[in-house]
Amino acid sequence: MTDSSDSSETPEPAPRRRIRRLVGRIFSLPRWWPLPALALAGAAGGAAYGVLVTPQYAATSYVVAVPAKDTQPAAALGFAQAYGRIATSDSTIAYARVAVGIPAKALRAQVRTETSPDSPMIAITGTSERRAEAADIANAVADAIFVSSNQVAKSTGVQLVSFSQAIPPAHPSSASPRIATAVGGSAGALIGALVLLVRPRRLPRSTVAAVPAPAGAGDAVERERV
Repeated sequence: MTDSSDSSETPEPAPRRRIRRLVGRIFSLPRWWPLPALALAGAAGGAAYGVLVTPQYAATSYVVAVPAKDTQPAAALGFAQAYGRIATSDSTIAYARVAVGIPAKALRAQVRTETSPDSPMIAITGTSERRAEAADIANAVADAIFVSSNQVAKSTGVQLVSFSQAIPPAHPSSASPRIATAVGGSAGALIGALVLLVRPRRLPRSTVAAVPAPAGAGDAVERERV
């Protein structure tokens, strides 16, 4: 007497089936799918950045170094470079923060200066989330440099003169949502293209074809058998 038992396979769990289907769908997609997917993701990220980030405004004030009658013009270039470096020094920031009403640490982070080796002009740019405050920062720092430099003008032979005061800008200096979206989409497309370059290609299934032997070799075998 033999015992017989019905054997049945254990059903596959539902989460595993979903994972297997998802992997199958991913591998069934076209090879170029990362390109549009990453471009769309980059554009969405850029749009979110442009909408959520507060716009920044920038205003620039200009001062120029003027040499005295008995001073070489090259001295004005050198002092313009020097005064441009001390625009964010402790003494300059301490003088300017009183006029603007901003703490010294925050004011130093909202000021930048630019000088040129070919021109004795100093560009002082203030940045802020508010138009008027950006112009006030630039003008306050320019006034601070103006006062400190002219106190020693007799010994240096170079005097700073206000060339142009900063005015509240009409448009923000930060990227608009449209530009941020375009930049994000371009970056995503570039990453997608790089993924396609480094991604291994799918090799088609190779079929082994029977290669007939050369006619001369077959004749030689027949001759040996005879």
